[in-house]
Amino acid sequence: MNSSILQLLVLAGIAIFLILKLRSVLGTREGFEKPPVPLDAARPGARRDFEVIEGGPDRDITDHVPEGSPAAKALAAMKAAEPSFAVGTFMAGARSAYEMILMAFEHGEIDSVRPFLSEDVAASFDAAVEAREREGLTVEAKFVGLRELILQEATFDRDSRTAEITMRFTGELTSVVRNKAGQVVEGRETEVKRQRDIWTFARRMGVDDPNWQLVATGD
Repeated sequence: MNSSILQLLVLAGIAIFLILKLRSVLGTREGFEKPPVPLDAARPGARRDFEVIEGGPDRDITDHVPEGSPAAKALAAMKAAEPSFAVGTFMAGARSAYEMILMAFEHGEIDSVRPFLSEDVAASFDAAVEAREREGLTVEAKFVGLRELILQEATFDRDSRTAEITMRFTGELTSVVRNKAGQVVEGRETEVKRQRDIWTFARRMGVDDPNWQLVATGD
């Protein structure tokens, strides 16, 4: 073995020893890791060389209503009164509530959604269902989907802390009305129709009960 090869083997052995030693001290890095934080930056009250820019539009609001609009200001007031309130979360809840309440009405099962209805709305739903039953009519309905979900208006009463949000829905469903003999008197089982509704939900912000109530309906 010549001297050149011997020197290479010695250098390789030293390199392997150093790598193993460094690994035992530093550990193994895989993927992206944040650079170490300078000690002076980690100290409480340490001076920062940059400014934190706060403010700007709240995307949770401006994704649904125009910035600076009366509705946007009302939604901002709701969030100030109840910091855990989020418009996006409300919209998701309104979507579910629409399907649940609409299907309960179609099937004549108002009691299942009564906690989510104001007294006036519940009374009007009860009257419609009772009139349908007196005529011997039954409804077979199936919710297909929601084509439109728009936050149309929002108001907030600072004195009572009552929030109201008006939503515009366009749902798709199949609906068949049968008489006492079981004959179809309205609709077709294979026909998907669109149902347009404007519903207003209300709730006092800051209370323990998280549920909104349907307080007005229209089209």
